[in-house]
Amino acid sequence: MRLLRHILVAAALVAAGASGAVAGAPERVVSMNVCTDQLAMLVAAPGQLVSISHLTRDPATSALAEEARAYPIHHGQAEEIFLLEPDLVIAGTTARPTTLSMLRRLGVRVEQMPSASTLGEIRDNIAHMGELLGQPERARDLVARFDERLRAVRGRPYAPPLAAPYYANGFSSGGRSLAAAVIEAAGYENLGTRLGLEGTAPVPLEVLLMHDPALLILGTHDYDAPAKAQEIFAHPALERAFGRARRIEIANSAWVCGGPFTADAVEALALRRSKTARAPR
Repeated sequence: MRLLRHILVAAALVAAGASGAVAGAPERVVSMNVCTDQLAMLVAAPGQLVSISHLTRDPATSALAEEARAYPIHHGQAEEIFLLEPDLVIAGTTARPTTLSMLRRLGVRVEQMPSASTLGEIRDNIAHMGELLGQPERARDLVARFDERLRAVRGRPYAPPLAAPYYANGFSSGGRSLAAAVIEAAGYENLGTRLGLEGTAPVPLEVLLMHDPALLILGTHDYDAPAKAQEIFAHPALERAFGRARRIEIANSAWVCGGPFTADAVEALALRRSKTARAPR
């Protein structure tokens, strides 16, 4: 997966350099959000993106954490961002209003972009980033390659097996969540959707065991010390029901933010799908 990300970023830089930006494209762009940072890194021309959030260097939430080390970082303060002399600042919808308001009062153009909760919204956000940066051709190419990867895992003739993402404190994902969209694109039925959940919601262990999903999907965790929120994963009933053949770890960074790299999660799940039906029950 890391090699795929390197190829993706390298291809983005080559394509961005080869295709000229549209007239009036911003020359100094600052991104303030882990999700917008990663899209901007893939879409921007060389030298166009002058700073990203320090959080994008954290592999727990960023699929492009290693690549992010090539960019100067900021800590989200209006003063430090203003001193970078940006002609465009791109933020998420959860950014602090006071920070954005101050930047706008200082004459800085600020655009906000929502996070994606469906694969269609990933496409929309990539296209929108292309418009903001004046790089529509690069954005269209990213969307085309994203769709090509998704098409490669579709069209299986058999009924989709049941899968359940399971998080700390016994939470799972239902409809209108990126996790559910990824699971369904990989050819599974999502347990949270079957239960009628919306977004992220708790699923008691008893309910999980009763529905007996064919595959348990866990996130990746890197804690310096034992965390109480993770105790559910050591429960004997969970250990007995879901052996190694019936569980998979998907990097949190693959679906914390929606982007071309989200196809990594779809492909990993689709690869396991053929084994799921044969896994010991």
